[in-house]
Amino acid sequence: MEQQGSDIIENRYKNFIKKVCETGIVYALQNHEGFATSASALYENEQGKPVDILCFWAEGARAKSCAINHWSNYQITEIALVDFIENWGVGMENDGIIAGIAFDQKMFGYEAKPLDLILALVDEIKATKKELPLQKFENLADLEEQAKIANG
Repeated sequence: MEQQGSDIIENRYKNFIKKVCETGIVYALQNHEGFATSASALYENEQGKPVDILCFWAEGARAKSCAINHWSNYQITEIALVDFIENWGVGMENDGIIAGIAFDQKMFGYEAKPLDLILALVDEIKATKKELPLQKFENLADLEEQAKIANG
């Protein structure tokens, strides 16, 4: 599936995976109503309407730079990587929401299906031999297996 501005956006996605696995932190924008969302340019629901996107960044500064226009009253919030994978990723999948990765001020970014994102994060964690203190899965292999099964 073609991503908008594909090379730049693909590189931002790869950098997001590496950086959040390195730091253990994912950034989002939040206000009193909830988290920063957008509408998918790639995915539609059963009614033919764009699927909702929850937006995430690997750097607080990049997230902050997007707190403009309709996100001007949003603040940066940090999400621990383990929480992001176990709760956010699974929750987005269950809710039919796409992860918007490293969106810019023009609202362009990588649109990742949550299970694909989880599997990419697992691959990076395995490649770097990092420990991830999972609470809802026995270990990384259990998480990976369940994500692959759910992903079809």
